[in-house]
Amino acid sequence: MSDKIIIGIPNKGRLQEKTFNLFMKSGLEIIRNHGDREYYGKMDGIDNVDVVFLSPREISMELNAGTIDIGITGLDLIYENIYQADKHVKCLAKLDYGFADVVVAIPISWIDVDSIIDLDDIAFKFRMANKRRLRIATKYPNISREFFSKKGFADYLLVESLGATEGSPAYGSAEAIIDITSTGSTLLANELKTLVDGTILKSESCLFVSVNAKWTVNKKKYLEELFGKISMQINIDKDSQKDFLENLS
Repeated sequence: MSDKIIIGIPNKGRLQEKTFNLFMKSGLEIIRNHGDREYYGKMDGIDNVDVVFLSPREISMELNAGTIDIGITGLDLIYENIYQADKHVKCLAKLDYGFADVVVAIPISWIDVDSIIDLDDIAFKFRMANKRRLRIATKYPNISREFFSKKGFADYLLVESLGATEGSPAYGSAEAIIDITSTGSTLLANELKTLVDGTILKSESCLFVSVNAKWTVNKKKYLEELFGKISMQINIDKDSQKDFLENLS
C-alpha cells in the first residue's frame, strides 16, 4: 500500500479553478498528467502527494470510504452523503469560496406562505383537497428529512430531482423544492421564493480529512508537511489538526 497522501480535487468548474489558485499561491501547482480529462495528477512543489479529480459529491463519498485522505468539497455534500459525518471526516479549514445555502423554496404565488408553520398548514389543506401529500423535489433527501423532523413538519413527500430542481413546480413534478442557491436569482427566475425560516444549511467549500483512511506513520508526516506549506493561504485550525493527528489509528 502506498504511503502517499491522496487528495481529492473538484474535477471541473469554478470550484476547481479556485482550488488550483489556492494551492498555487502556496507554491504548489496542481498538474493533470494528460490533460483535462485525466482523473489523476500530481502536486508540483511537494513529494508524496497524489491528486485525484472527482466530482464534489464523489469526494464526499470517497472521504467517507477512506479511499482518499483529504479532499475539498462542500459542507452540503458532506452532511447529505455521510451519516453522522463528524465521526468520519473532520473539517480543518473553511476556504472562503463555494458559498451557497440549501433552502426550502415555494412558488411566489403562495402569497400567504412564508414559514414552515405556514407550509405545514397548506400541506394539510393540499392533502385534503387532492388526496395526496404535497411533493417536494430535492437532491438532498437526508438533510431535508432531518430538518423537517426538527421543525415538526411531516405532511409531505420527498421526490428525487434528477434534473434542474428549480423547474419542478413549473412542469408539475412537485409543488415545492429544496435546493442549493448562492444568489437566489435562479429561484426568482423560476418564480420561487425561500421561506423565512427555510434555510437548512449554509454551505461553503472546506478542506476535509478522512478519519476512515489508513494512516501510517509516514502519511501522518506527509500530511503535516502539506499543511505546513499551505498554512499561509489556508487557515487550518491548529488545535483541530493536532487533535486529529494524535487520534489517528
